[in-house]
Amino acid sequence: MQRTNFGEMVCSIARTLDVIGEPWSPLILRDVWVGMRRFDELQADLKISRKVLTERLGHLVDHGVLERRPYDNRPRYEYHLTEKGAELVDLLMVMKGWGDKWLAGAAGPPVLYRHHACGEIADVDLHCTHCDKPMHAADVDILPGPGARAGY
Repeated sequence: MQRTNFGEMVCSIARTLDVIGEPWSPLILRDVWVGMRRFDELQADLKISRKVLTERLGHLVDHGVLERRPYDNRPRYEYHLTEKGAELVDLLMVMKGWGDKWLAGAAGPPVLYRHHACGEIADVDLHCTHCDKPMHAADVDILPGPGARAGY
């Protein structure tokens, strides 16, 4: 089965999905972020087949989201977030907030975030980079950008 190439679409959301839109990829990024960096650790936590994990890790490395670093004399590697990958984790943090609000149920969120700057347990929220006010879907107008096709 041929996979649709979302990376060729003139849409930043589609291009992002081309990198992490397959369901295993965000979970792999989450695990690497929390410190599981070796193949066997990732496989044990996710209960994913070796073949699928190998493919997903290769895809994330090819897209510059993860980097492989050798950790012994055999060809064994740890996986680390690149700067590009760390910024994708910010996206996952927003997704976690949505899941906590709408899907966690009576048990509540499975994890909490303690903010390093203030030491408080906090949620991630979107803010405007100019005025620092909250910025959500209802607070913006969609305008064509410099990369838009004619007739957008």
